[in-house]
This record gives sequence, structure tokens and C-alpha cells, in this order.
Amino acid sequence: MAHRKYIARSLRFTLSAVYTGLFTLLLLGVGLLFRQNLATNLNEQARDDLKQSWDVLKANLRIENDPGQANYHPVWFFDTNDPDENSASVRIQSVYVIADEAGRPVPKFYSSTYESLGFDKPDEVARVLGSGQAQWIEKKDPDGLPYLIRQSYVMSEDRKRKYFVAIGKSFAESAALLRQFDWLCLGLFPLVIVTGFATGWFFTGRALTPVMEIAQAAQRISGSNLSLRIPSRRTGDELDYLVETFNQMIDRLEVNFNQVRQFSTDVSHELRTPITIVRGQLEVALLTANTAEQYRDAIVDSLQDIERLSQIVRALLLLSQAETGQVILQKQTLDLVEVTEGIVDQFQIPAEGAEVELKFEALVYRCQGEFDRVQIERMLSNLLSNAIKFTPKGGEIKVTVGREGDEAEIVVADTGQGIPPEHLPLIFDRFYRVRGKEEQASPEKGLGLGLSFVSWIVRAHGGTIDAQSAPGKGTQFRIRLPLREEVAVESTDEAGPDEMKPA
Repeated sequence: MAHRKYIARSLRFTLSAVYTGLFTLLLLGVGLLFRQNLATNLNEQARDDLKQSWDVLKANLRIENDPGQANYHPVWFFDTNDPDENSASVRIQSVYVIADEAGRPVPKFYSSTYESLGFDKPDEVARVLGSGQAQWIEKKDPDGLPYLIRQSYVMSEDRKRKYFVAIGKSFAESAALLRQFDWLCLGLFPLVIVTGFATGWFFTGRALTPVMEIAQAAQRISGSNLSLRIPSRRTGDELDYLVETFNQMIDRLEVNFNQVRQFSTDVSHELRTPITIVRGQLEVALLTANTAEQYRDAIVDSLQDIERLSQIVRALLLLSQAETGQVILQKQTLDLVEVTEGIVDQFQIPAEGAEVELKFEALVYRCQGEFDRVQIERMLSNLLSNAIKFTPKGGEIKVTVGREGDEAEIVVADTGQGIPPEHLPLIFDRFYRVRGKEEQASPEKGLGLGLSFVSWIVRAHGGTIDAQSAPGKGTQFRIRLPLREEVAVESTDEAGPDEMKPA
């Protein structure tokens, strides 16, 4: 029973039933139209036959009167020895009546068949005689058989009298033909419906095969099997487009799933390291510390690692807020020349401490637009902190602000250690860090989230960022921000804290 309910509710059954219903209605309409045309043609044929009979009647009927008298009487002039005229006479006189102006049938000039149909009333006869045109009516005999009647008149030879004349033709053969057509349609309709449903079921099943393949593929997809794809049918139709769209969706899911899995791995690693260090320091203190000073040193070291752990938690919280659109830019009119110069001034002391020369150059007098001051300052701070951290002593960092059309251009270039080409496309990924041998065990170099947040700030302002670097020759970050006020603010999937990853 459940299987029957599923079939009745399936898309295949619904489409087959709809197609069958529409096809049945179409066939019914065509059948009715054809029947109407058939009935019309039969009626026209009957009228043509009666018109021909009427022409023969006029040629062979005379209304004569006795010389010197007022007695009028009809006379037939058919040659009974001529087979054609005899046949025409029999055909005409099978259903006919001749009546005078008062509507009285002329004795012996009417058929018993017409009498069974009922003689025409005097007022009907007067109407036909007065109209001067032929009239068409239908009558039925006592058995219900229909007859087509043509009513008109003939004039006497002296043109003084009119006689009503009506001839008819049975519709029995036409009615039988129409009934035969009706029964044929009634007999064919069930066969057509069954055949139409079976055909629709077959072709609908073939048409929905790619859809079922997509559904089955979706059931087989799991976190460990995201490489599954549906082969293209290469037909260029809608279903092929559906397959292509589905495969593209799986591509995006695979990328996102891998990012989430990598993110989870990186987060667990970043959290596990400081927790393990804190636990080890406290266990050592409990087992080996004998003085208050030793306990104090252990607590201080643990607090430093706990602070690092807090930074990671804050970074992850900010990352989550950015991904869910909770970080909203507070825009205001800013001059990027002024803001950038101010941040560069703030980093002069750290740069001197690292024995690095920090320069600023404005290529334009003013570069105003709608920006979030806090986020722009954070972006510049991350880039400068990153440049100072990885530029050796005696190196140089140069910050340039210019304008290209409707976009502001900020360039941060250093002469640091540079980034290997294989790492350059990944530096904006979360938790990605480029480490040399000397940095393999240096957790203080950063969390690997700074450039992700820089990228988010740029994208949130509707801008772009790209990096160019070569090992031993330094790194250059080029940022372009639109200066138009109508730039939309968007939250992207890239975010990070104030700390920088190595460049």
C-alpha cells in the first residue's frame, strides 16, 4: 500500500497523468471538432441533393388549369421509360407534398412518408409563399428519424396561382454514420488513454533518469566522498545544465568542506599547543618547585601562554562574527593620505627598534572616500607590523598612497626575506604561515590570521588586494579601494585578528 502511495505521488506518475489528461482532452476536442465537421458536411451534402432534386422537380412539374375554367391541378412530366428520370421521380416523390395557397395538400400529390411527418400548417405555407425564398426545416417521423425538408413554391402556367411544394431527404444514413463515429471514439478512448499513459510513463522515466542519478549521487555523497561527479550527457538540454550545475555545487561543497576541515585541524592545533605548554609548566612546578619564587615563575610563564590562548579565542570569535556578517563597517569620509601617514608615524619607533627604515610617500595631495577608520587603520597596522617583523636589519619599508581613476591605491613594499612562489597564492588563507627553518619552533611569529583579516577588510570595502614577492627580494602588497560612496559593504568568508602572519 505504501509503495502504491509513493507511485501515485511520484513526479513520474504526476507527469504521465498530466500528459495523458492533456492528450485525452486534446483528442476529445479534435474528435468533437471532427464530428461537427462531419455532421456539417453531411448536412451540406443533403442540401445539395435536395437542391438538385428541386431543379429536376421544377423541370418536370407543371401547374395547369382547364381552358376557360378556374380549376388548377399539378401534372408530372417524368418519362417513366427513362431510367434516370424514373429514378429521379421515385427519389423526389418518396418524401414530398404539394399544397394550394390555403395549405391543403393536393390529393394524390403527397407521399405517405411526408404525411407521417405531418403536413405543414396553413400559416407556415403562407409564410413560405409570401417570402418568395426557399426555407429549410427539420422534421422527425414517429420513430424519431430526422428528415431535412426544403420548402418553396411553383407558379401556375398563367402566373396567377402559387402552389406550396416541399421535398425531403432522410437523415437516417447520416445519423447512423454519426452514431458509428461516436461508438468508434468511445471504443478508442480507453485504448488511447492506456497507450498514452504507458507511453508517457516510459518517456517520462527516460527523461527523469538524470534526475534520479543526481538524487542517487546526492545520497552517496559524504564528507569522505566529495569527489563524486555525475558524467555529462552532452546533449545541451535543461537536464544537462542541471547535471553541470549539480557538479559545480559539489565542487564548491568540496572546497568549503576541505576549508572547514583544515580550519578545524588548524584551530585544534593552535589551541592544543598553548594548553599543553601551560599544563606542562604547572605539572613541573607541582613536582619540582620548592620556593615561592619558583612557583611565581611558573605562574608568570603560564599566564603568558594563557594570554596567547586568549588571543586565539578572540581571533576565532572575530573570525566567526565576520563570517556571519556581524562585523558592520562604520563608514565616514576619510582622507587615506592623512590616515596612512598617521599609521606610518606610529610605526616609526618599532621600525627604528628593528633597525629598518620606514618611508611614506603621497602621490596625490588628497584621496578622500567613504571608509571605516578602525578597519583601515587595522589593515595598515597589520601590513606594517608584518613588514617590520620579516624585514632584516638595514632593510627598507616604503608605503605609497596614490589614485587610479575612481580607486585609491595603497602600496606597502619591503625588502624582507620574501615569499616562495608556491606559498604566495595561499598567504590569505586562515592559519597559513610561511616558515623557514629558523621559525619552525617560534610560536610568537603569529597566528596566521592577520592577512586573512586584511583581505576581509579590503573586500568589505569593495576593493582588491594582490601580493608580489620573490625570496630574498622582498614583498609588495597592492591594495585598491573604490572612492565612490555607493560601494556596497559585503561580509566575506575571510577574516582574522589584529595579528599578522609572516609575509
